[in-house]
Amino acid sequence: MKPNELHPRPWLLARRAEKMNPSVIREILKVTERPGIISFAGGLPSPKTFPVEAFATACDTVLRRDGPAALQYAASEGYGPLREMVAAMLPWKVDPAQVLITTGSQQGLDLAAKVLVDTGSRILVETPTYLGALQAFAPMEPEVVSVASDDDGVLADDLDAKSRDARFLYLLPNFQNPTGRTMTEARRTALAQGAEQLRLPILEDNPYGDLWFDAPPPLPLAARNPDGCLYLGSFSKVLAPGLRLGFLVAPAAVYPKLLQAKQAADLHSPSFNQRMIVEVMQDGFLDRHVPTIRALYKSQRDAMLAALAKEMKGLDVQWNAPAGGMFLWARLPEGMDAVRLLPDAVEQGVAFVPGAAFYADAPDARTLRLSFVTASVQEIDIGVAALARTIAQQLRQGDQIPC
Repeated sequence: MKPNELHPRPWLLARRAEKMNPSVIREILKVTERPGIISFAGGLPSPKTFPVEAFATACDTVLRRDGPAALQYAASEGYGPLREMVAAMLPWKVDPAQVLITTGSQQGLDLAAKVLVDTGSRILVETPTYLGALQAFAPMEPEVVSVASDDDGVLADDLDAKSRDARFLYLLPNFQNPTGRTMTEARRTALAQGAEQLRLPILEDNPYGDLWFDAPPPLPLAARNPDGCLYLGSFSKVLAPGLRLGFLVAPAAVYPKLLQAKQAADLHSPSFNQRMIVEVMQDGFLDRHVPTIRALYKSQRDAMLAALAKEMKGLDVQWNAPAGGMFLWARLPEGMDAVRLLPDAVEQGVAFVPGAAFYADAPDARTLRLSFVTASVQEIDIGVAALARTIAQQLRQGDQIPC
């Protein structure tokens, strides 16, 4: 046997691979698969909202009418009729040539990072921000800087102070993941104007914007400054996440490079899935279907707010009331740590996501994210009661650490 067969050369990982970390949420979801666990952890749409029958009909139609083309390789930009539909449904003038169909909006984040970020590049994010975006950006080895934020979104003064040489500002203005907050009209106007003056591009991520409960959110930032924004959208929250289809809308200055990055990544997103979405969305289907999602999610949000008000009395727990989306943001009493609370909560039969994972730096250990859309009203009542018991027990035991 040759020496190199006795001692094979170890795999040498790229430096960027060291920056890749497992999703905290995905790891928590493994725990929630245990029988009897009520999960407020996952960011999963309710399967009750999936239009299964509509897709069954569309599948048959697409295969019978366009089978060979639907199963063949296709253009990297995406299926033409779908790009036209996307352009038509956006609330500002968009040329279909600006639309790139992606394999989920998560791929849009990955493509943007590959095209816009060099090692050491400064990128700006909200405080807190979407964990999946931090994961997508990390392999490019940027300097990720948190911009101070309040319930209305990013604070303009802190943005101005931190914007020097930044490649872009990443935002989720509508029903943000993780906090559920929505950027106000006044803040959007100021931010769009300020970013234009600073010559700061904006990466606007909007997977939840259609899931409003009482009134639609203000116009996207991309509608206010189309040449200064790259806009991401998704079909996961309004149709089905398993299709893995999203889109980005890009200015002409950056679109060709995003397309080249897409070609290198996967050639194109599934053409069969794209054609099925076009078939399903014919004749105003989303106008009829999305209101049923809003009604369901609103009832579940209301149930969680009622349960929190009932069960958290006297515990000094704070929470918000999101105007749409899938998430609610809560804060534990002073001295508590959501990471330390989680194992005890799981023992009580309920799971959540500790908020620390959503911070680019200086995490708030007291925060946690609660998803209300995959649990029934009865499960919400039981789960919130279990969470309250867990908090009360830790407070009685003095199992607290300084923040």
